[in-house]
Amino acid sequence: MTKHIPEGVLEVLDRIMQDDTVPRNIRKISGEIKENLLHGEESLAVKASSAISILEELSSDPNIPMHVRTLIWNLSSQLERISVED
Repeated sequence: MTKHIPEGVLEVLDRIMQDDTVPRNIRKISGEIKENLLHGEESLAVKASSAISILEELSSDPNIPMHVRTLIWNLSSQLERISVED
């Protein structure tokens, strides 16, 4: 199933999880998003839509560094393509 998830999505999630400038709750949620994308029971489109919803909430967090906010917006764009293609 991971062959349908763009590799860049997983790499960016890893990058966020390993960045010490990112608040702990956001790193944790990024890990949960990755885990759901890789091992969730739903279809890929549903998992992508769920991830987009969570990422939109994260991007509005005032404590998030600007460079991470940009990464989150890019992730959302990549995941939106999955939802449309599936």
